[in-house]
Amino acid sequence: MTTLFISHPSALLHDMGPGHPERPDRVRAIERALETEAFQMLARERAQRGAVEDIIRCHPEAYMRSLEEAAPAEGVVHLDGDTAMNPGTWEAALHGVGGACQAVDEVMAGKAANAFVAMRPPGHHAERATPMGFCFFNNAAIAARRARAVHGAERVAIMDFDVHHGNGTQDIFWADASVMYASTHEMPLYPGTGAAQETGEKGTIVNAPLRAGDGGAQFRAAMEALILPRLRAFRPDLLIISAGFDAHARDPLAQINLNEEDFVWATGKLMDVAQASAGGRVVSLLEGGYDLAALGRSVSAHVATLMGRAQDRRG
Repeated sequence: MTTLFISHPSALLHDMGPGHPERPDRVRAIERALETEAFQMLARERAQRGAVEDIIRCHPEAYMRSLEEAAPAEGVVHLDGDTAMNPGTWEAALHGVGGACQAVDEVMAGKAANAFVAMRPPGHHAERATPMGFCFFNNAAIAARRARAVHGAERVAIMDFDVHHGNGTQDIFWADASVMYASTHEMPLYPGTGAAQETGEKGTIVNAPLRAGDGGAQFRAAMEALILPRLRAFRPDLLIISAGFDAHARDPLAQINLNEEDFVWATGKLMDVAQASAGGRVVSLLEGGYDLAALGRSVSAHVATLMGRAQDRRG
């Protein structure tokens, strides 16, 4: 088995306007980074279009239809100060959903050891019925619910190392004992959620906030002390990563100082968790990361780590 990379050209057509940090060049930077010889064995597929039944496991159908109706035929429509739609947004969002579900299907069926989905718009700020923070549909949440509904996974864990707290994922799973949501993030910072005291109705929310200026040492300590033990004890059947790379020191939207080696370390530790209880099954979904050079290098390091473990399993 190998690592599967999933994307779709629609990711390049979603554009929220000049100067917006969540821009099509993010996917172009990732594609360039994965063109080198080191990634010649990476399996690649185009994302499928998402299905209504997958979306409505996490979002009301009325919400989904309202987004479809809001999508403009031309120009840009702003849903809030940060989040806008252009004529390409709807298809990009649907292929983001479809790519996440496709990755779950391939990994749960044993056709791939693990997968990375490079789609935009991202998803972890999308609450049940609220688009925000550049996000429309919560791809990680939809993927988790598909793993349970279609593949019979009893427990799914989502680890979010984006520098911004995934308020949407927390909102969706606040009272769901079958899904653990764990997050490291800068606090205080947008969206203002993610305090350590926010643990959910079932105790399956684990927040480990970091402070502006923290770096790899503080990030690794939070993972080792708070998050990894809880993930191991939860024993997930699938581990999903909300892979935001905006905690990188070069990123313009926050003040956490991680580097590529920190993402390699975190990826390896999460794969250890998955190996212990989930047969190594990991699905990683792109979230943030807004410095293009840092994003390309960080994704390259992350995917190379996924590939190294996939090759170990194959051997």
